[in-house]
Amino acid sequence: MADNKTIQNNESVKEFLDSITDKNRYNDCLEVTKMMKEITGKKPTMWGNSIVGFGIYHYKYESGREGDYFITGLSPRAQNLTIYIMPGFSNYDSLMKKLGKHKTGKSCLYIKKLEDIDKPTLKELIRRSVGDMVETYPCK
Repeated sequence: MADNKTIQNNESVKEFLDSITDKNRYNDCLEVTKMMKEITGKKPTMWGNSIVGFGIYHYKYESGREGDYFITGLSPRAQNLTIYIMPGFSNYDSLMKKLGKHKTGKSCLYIKKLEDIDKPTLKELIRRSVGDMVETYPCK
């Protein structure tokens, strides 16, 4: 079985965030980082070379594959700010309807600018998803 490509490392979150050249994306990342730190009570850590993650959960699939991953996180991608909602979005329909302009993947919330969405709704979405992760998986 292949190892996970995205693993936690000791790279500097501050240096990574400070390397963001787009001022608006930088400010959005700082705001979401602050939100996630407050919600999780965890310090941010780097996962791979472009994801800021908070907390750790341990998963184990029926196939026997297992590992550790972050509970929530963000990444300042070129096209969007990506926010990781690890349980996915199926349990958060009412929040998603109130969120504002966004797109989603399986566990990824894509937003162009933080000003395009309702921040209290985003905060509640992150809070609920973190709560669901903590209830479902062994978390650190």
